[in-house]
Amino acid sequence: MTLTCIAIDDEPLALQLVCSFIEQTPFLRLVGRYTKAVEALRALSHNPDVDVLFLDIQMPDLNGLELARILDRGPGGRGPRIIFTTAFNQFALEGFRVDALDYLLKPFEYDEFLRAAQKAKSYAELMRPSATLPAASTSNEAAAPAPPAATSDVADNYLYLKVEYQLVRVEYNDILYIEGLKDYIKVYRRSEPRPLLTLSSLKVLEERLPASQFMRVHRSFIVALNQIKSVTRGTIQVGDITIPVSDRYRESFDQFLSRWK
Repeated sequence: MTLTCIAIDDEPLALQLVCSFIEQTPFLRLVGRYTKAVEALRALSHNPDVDVLFLDIQMPDLNGLELARILDRGPGGRGPRIIFTTAFNQFALEGFRVDALDYLLKPFEYDEFLRAAQKAKSYAELMRPSATLPAASTSNEAAAPAPPAATSDVADNYLYLKVEYQLVRVEYNDILYIEGLKDYIKVYRRSEPRPLLTLSSLKVLEERLPASQFMRVHRSFIVALNQIKSVTRGTIQVGDITIPVSDRYRESFDQFLSRWK
């Protein structure tokens, strides 16, 4: 897989360095270089199939964060992924909020650049549609029944979360519980002592998780049903933590309890 790239930086030397890194990376192809974000935006309107933007933040007229907010990747993650290249680490959180794939702090070496580029490649491969199945045979012979798609079973067992500019695969059966913290969520797992922190909401994650395996029991908590150790009418014990069941979710939790007994 080859990714098409655009580099944007108002500093000529920094722009030349990024372009040279792109050109020496076999799976990247440079299709444009710009010193102004507005010029890049105009180019993207004529070439929407660019895969990756290597984007500086501090630029005149339109800065990198503003450009990132303008760009809409659309449904299914279509559109260019962004890798910020900047000398200012205070923009890291904002970069995360505009869904940047990585954040390279100047001055950076080629090995750091390559790691970020490989993240973009891994993401593109993950989002690539499955190969189209061949057309059904027109022969009079009875066709053999098609085996179930392997991806269907796998998709029911894990999800991907964006954590620190990378996609992390999380197995459903490894999740203990999930805690909501305003704009962030923490995913607690059996296999790791530290939770995963990702920019999302419990509502979004609740819609992605199978209802047969997970339940929202509080405005701040989703629990894995198979990890529940004990229950009372008002609390759930999961691992070493006691999680409250709020009145809003008590009815659905009571229905679960009636099946659990």
